Amino acid sequence: MNSVALPPHRIAGLLAPAVDRVFRAGMSAGHDWGGAELSQRYGGAAASGFLVDLRTRLAAPGGAVDGAGFAAITRYRDPIACRRAVDKQVAHGMIYRSPDGALSATERGAAFLGELYQVHAEVTEELWSGHDERVARLVAVLGRLVAYALVLADEEGTRSGSAFAALAPPHEPDGTPPGVLLLNRLGALRYHRADAHAAAWTAAGHTASSVTALPPGPERLAIELETDRRAAGPYAVLAAEERLIMLADLAALPG
Repeated sequence: MNSVALPPHRIAGLLAPAVDRVFRAGMSAGHDWGGAELSQRYGGAAASGFLVDLRTRLAAPGGAVDGAGFAAITRYRDPIACRRAVDKQVAHGMIYRSPDGALSATERGAAFLGELYQVHAEVTEELWSGHDERVARLVAVLGRLVAYALVLADEEGTRSGSAFAALAPPHEPDGTPPGVLLLNRLGALRYHRADAHAAAWTAAGHTASSVTALPPGPERLAIELETDRRAAGPYAVLAAEERLIMLADLAALPG
């Protein structure tokens, strides 16, 4: 297989389910192997829910997600339900909402996120044990992809209202273990594709609710192909062989 057979838009489509599978495996393990217990200590899901979703920005000192970014991150959810959920987390003293609607972690919320990063460190080390070289390669290549995607967003002026730009680059304090770097960089790449998907269905005249209800068929396929095209930009930074190695490495990781 060569670069003609696997151009950026093609690898974007092939990698999407692999990225999704590995990311979900890491997050699921984090919940099952300590995350649920951690959440309960801080008041349960009603207190900590959105902190988990927004962790890669809110864990950073001074990190905040503005209203447009939050709307993009939650575009498939009921906005009224989301506001009520945030209200509860504000009441629990986990999240601070500024007058302009931006969200940041309180001191208690930051303590929760510090412990969550530690849980993710422990579970990803266990989950991906024996795959150190693969994890290291993926961390490196994902770092390049996320960095280049941010450059493209600046060049194209697409940061505003972007779920990806709201949460990338992930907060990576010195000493962050490879498994956490991998998990959070995969999460950033998923949001990059989510923005591409939203742009594709918006261009096709859909809303979040109508595209969710769209059955399999030519129209959905056209939206997926357009999503691949819009998500392809960062992959131009990789050589053809690197794209294949990334796909193989993700396929080999358990979860």
